Amino acid sequence: MREAIAQRRSVRAFLPDRVDPALVRELVALAGRSPSGGNLQPWHVDLVHGGAMMRLKALMERRIVEAPMGEGAEYAVYPPQMAARFDKRRRGVGQAMYAALGIDRADRARRQAVFADNFRFFGAPMAIFISVERDHGPPQWADCGMFLQSLMLLLVEAGLDSCAQEAWAMYPRTLGDFLRLPPDRMLFTGLAIGRRDTHAPVNRFAVDRADTGEWLAEHDS
Repeated sequence: MREAIAQRRSVRAFLPDRVDPALVRELVALAGRSPSGGNLQPWHVDLVHGGAMMRLKALMERRIVEAPMGEGAEYAVYPPQMAARFDKRRRGVGQAMYAALGIDRADRARRQAVFADNFRFFGAPMAIFISVERDHGPPQWADCGMFLQSLMLLLVEAGLDSCAQEAWAMYPRTLGDFLRLPPDRMLFTGLAIGRRDTHAPVNRFAVDRADTGEWLAEHDS
């Protein structure tokens, strides 16, 4: 598990190689052993691949032209008044990614084109979407995060890669209709699944992590 944690990264260029749906279903079921408060197991998972994946990609090619700013997210992906240290980290990873791709900060068109690749799953052949009951609160959303982390690490151990994509929150109506989500459920995130293209620069830039001195406090007496 230590190795899986060290190897996992958000992959943004996948190979087109087929992924065995039976293997992913097995890993999803195993991730369902993740802990949850009161054993609520609040996550709902939709697995998309094959013809459904092709239909969704085609649908999103139209939607990102029709509604380039999205449909209005149903939750705030980032705090509206984010502290400077967090904003610096968010901007830093974006700057590193665009630098790896050779895209200048002022080249808005190319940056938008890269962002739009979210809705092609970065070329991944498979994805899952996680949704949660609308009346569930932060503890249940945290439980969904534990499920997601468990699955991402299991995928690494199985020789696969992933990228969690909260960008899908921009299109809740389109995804809700496509997945036939009931009205009492809210889309949380997508997760692209496949095998990374090891030669793609976007998969090779370094991602900084804050020193533990910034967030770890120890109490021993």
